Amino acid sequence: MTKRKSKGAYMISAVAEMYGIHPQTLRLYEREGLLKPSRTEGNTRLYTDEDLQRLEFVLSLARDLGVNISGIAIILQMRERMEEMQRQIQDFVKYIQEEVLSRATAAADPSKGAIVPVRRIAVTTPSPPKRK
Repeated sequence: MTKRKSKGAYMISAVAEMYGIHPQTLRLYEREGLLKPSRTEGNTRLYTDEDLQRLEFVLSLARDLGVNISGIAIILQMRERMEEMQRQIQDFVKYIQEEVLSRATAAADPSKGAIVPVRRIAVTTPSPPKRK
């Protein structure tokens, strides 16, 4: 949508100009919980690069797809839940991989990880009697 070259924080007037929207629209998006810019000690809104990415997503939903503010809020909530579920799945897969690896290592040496310790007993078979 727009070209951003530097990293940092942007004031509301700069963001409104970059995206061709009124500052009141940004304030509305904040009131509705769609954006959460940080604030300075003087209570000035500062938009980070992550805030601008989120704003671009919000604007694409509104402008390109015609989604209203309530719909945008629901979509953002669902997106956040899906990202959290994805993180949980990745954590679970990592846990399973570690568990499989540890059990495979334990299976390589039966004396480790066994419920009952395995004792190796040398068994000798009697040799058949020699015939004369």
